[in-house]
Amino acid sequence: QVQLVESGGGLVQAGGSLRLSCALSGRTLSSYAMGWFRQAPGKEREFVARISRSGIATWHADSVKGRFTISRENAKNTVYLQMNDLKPEDTAVYYCAANMSTYGSRQPGDWDYWGKGTLVTVSS
Repeated sequence: QVQLVESGGGLVQAGGSLRLSCALSGRTLSSYAMGWFRQAPGKEREFVARISRSGIATWHADSVKGRFTISRENAKNTVYLQMNDLKPEDTAVYYCAANMSTYGSRQPGDWDYWGKGTLVTVSS
């Protein structure tokens, strides 16, 4: 079974940066579209970013566009989320997900594998 492990979360002040990593094991990363989702307390899990299997195409939620960048390094079986200019409203548990399609989707229910999440807390 595919396993995903996120890392890189922590506490950061508003305006700061973090880079999240997600390592996939059990399969080859290039077989999957990859995505990042987040869930804040009391809210539904929401789409953050996704990247195609090749890494050529990316999509980012409007709320993070221009601040966050998803990327992947297939040779290392790792996907990243570079988060810059962090805001308090970015505070959430961030989840990495894998999808067997080429592009993935914006809907959490469409994804096949999930990590356990890493907490990002942004102070004001």
